[in-house]
Amino acid sequence: MDISIFKKLGFSDRSAKVYLALLQLGPSSVRSLALFCGLNRGTLYEALKWLQEQEVVSFYKKDSKQLFVAEDPEVLHTLIRRQEEELSLVDRQLEKVISELQAVHDRGGERPVARYFSKKEIAKILEDVLETCEKDEDRLYRIYSTEGLRECLYRDFSTFSDVRIAKNIRVNVIAIGGGGELRGLDERKWLSLKDTMPSTSILIYPGKTAYISLDAKQEPVGVVIENEGVSQTQKNIFDSLWMCL
Repeated sequence: MDISIFKKLGFSDRSAKVYLALLQLGPSSVRSLALFCGLNRGTLYEALKWLQEQEVVSFYKKDSKQLFVAEDPEVLHTLIRRQEEELSLVDRQLEKVISELQAVHDRGGERPVARYFSKKEIAKILEDVLETCEKDEDRLYRIYSTEGLRECLYRDFSTFSDVRIAKNIRVNVIAIGGGGELRGLDERKWLSLKDTMPSTSILIYPGKTAYISLDAKQEPVGVVIENEGVSQTQKNIFDSLWMCL
């Protein structure tokens, strides 16, 4: 017999096996049950104890022997109602503490969300920059623009600057390495580095920070961290450097 219905009532595989055996055998001793079910006595006693606690199995003595017997299967409906009552009680108790749990959750602060973007999805980062800035009062984002990444960064969104200007979104650019040009609603400053040229461009916009780098195949990949604290820290660093250039 399929015991899945019993498992939904809280039975274990062994307790279901013992219960079905008692239904089939009728009043049985521990010895006969152990032989029929193929269980050792210790395991059998544990199953019988649980079944008695659920009031689906009882025992009586006959000729100094202890016999176990399954109650009428109708009692299983009582088991369901008892579980429903217990769940209802738990639900009422939970309702009393849910506001406290919510307060603990809220005190946990903002949880950073990081999203990965493949080379085919870099344009989605640029679209997110525009959509996010368009909703922000300042309509401004900041970017460390790296020479080696500029071409592939806008490869799949070649009209990005035109759309940005049309949406009246400003940008402050710290250009690392040569190249780059003013397109409108932008300010650009150059940062020269004597060491190896960095291979990551960083876009800082309201509540988010995007890092775009080249992988081993020299293809762009990106990660966007959505967190106000991270974004604000990067903004402060950028603005401090901006003032020094």
